[in-house]
Amino acid sequence: MPGGSVISFNCVDSSLSSLKNCQSYINTGMDIATNVALDLVENCNDVEEVNGMESVMLEYAAMDRELNHYMQAVEATVQQIKRDKPENIPDLKDLVKKKFTALESKNDDSDLQRNEKYIHFMEQLKRMRKQFGPRSNTDANESIEQIDEDIAVTQSQINFICPITQMEMQRPVRNKVCGHTYEEEAILKIIQRRENQKKKACCPKIGCSHLDVKRSDLVPDEALKRAIDSQSKQTQSMP
Repeated sequence: MPGGSVISFNCVDSSLSSLKNCQSYINTGMDIATNVALDLVENCNDVEEVNGMESVMLEYAAMDRELNHYMQAVEATVQQIKRDKPENIPDLKDLVKKKFTALESKNDDSDLQRNEKYIHFMEQLKRMRKQFGPRSNTDANESIEQIDEDIAVTQSQINFICPITQMEMQRPVRNKVCGHTYEEEAILKIIQRRENQKKKACCPKIGCSHLDVKRSDLVPDEALKRAIDSQSKQTQSMP
């Protein structure tokens, strides 16, 4: 056909939309696996079961990578067809398969450990283990542990305070860029206000040089929230 074939990509767009929905299911699964692992650390610290959840996270990361590669292959194929405008309609399935195979051939196990949600999982796990690690039950260590715990509580309570509201956080979120935490509602209000002013939001933590805080930089800090809740329960149970 002169000028190239006219191909409708409506079905392709619909398929990509469905694949993106699958990606949201993977993200939800990773969030659930993270919470299960944190529950295990908080309640019993079963190392084997926690390691099992880490394996689950890596499996999800592998699924996420494969799904991303397939979507990239489809999108690259569509762009190639639009650019080349071939006389005859090519075998789209074969083109996608070749591009997908090329992407998958570059896979490396280390890729999975760079998955953003896996990194977040490991960071949260590390912090939870610090907070709820195994404790000795022997009388000889109890008094020493109590002193250490009192010191840790005093230090932790400082980190429980939002730098914006100056109140204990209820829904802490951590900035992936600078590592500081804030009350979710408070930092979102600042970002929105600065956006309305056509300006960037600076990290409100004193001394921080991060000058462009975005919503996408913020992740729920489940480990800190659990630490705050745990301390609150301990305070309430004291005579």
